[in-house]
Amino acid sequence: MAGLRTRKKQRLVVASLAVSAVAGAILLVIFALGGDSLSLFLQPSDVQQKQIVAGKRFRLGGLVAMGSFGREDDELTYHFTVTDCAADIPVRFKGLLPDLFREGQGVVTEGALAPDGVFIADTVLAKHDENYAPPGTMPKNAEACTHPEGLDTYEAETGR
Repeated sequence: MAGLRTRKKQRLVVASLAVSAVAGAILLVIFALGGDSLSLFLQPSDVQQKQIVAGKRFRLGGLVAMGSFGREDDELTYHFTVTDCAADIPVRFKGLLPDLFREGQGVVTEGALAPDGVFIADTVLAKHDENYAPPGTMPKNAEACTHPEGLDTYEAETGR
């Protein structure tokens, strides 16, 4: 480093490397988050409205529709419907469901749409307490929703 004999030149090189590293990190974050992936997840009506193509990974959030839950013969594959009370998307999941998973409750699933329109989930997250609703899982048409234990609307269940 014969050309960096003065402190002024050394400080200039260190400062320019630091600025370059910060700019690179910012660009990497912007590239990783880019476009539609900035939203945490989509509701069923958003998926239909945006016409999400089969194979594109995203998170699907909403309520587990009443009467939609079933288990296949292998005892590890489940099917249910996620709804925002304006639209429904059938979901298939193979694995262990969270303990708090049940019909009428909020859920966030991660996976991709199959060509037949079924959402193939590889992750299922259930809401964790009676007063919490993940942002975006509030139904778009709460009056159309039915819930367990005689609750007619989402507002009645959550107190919102």
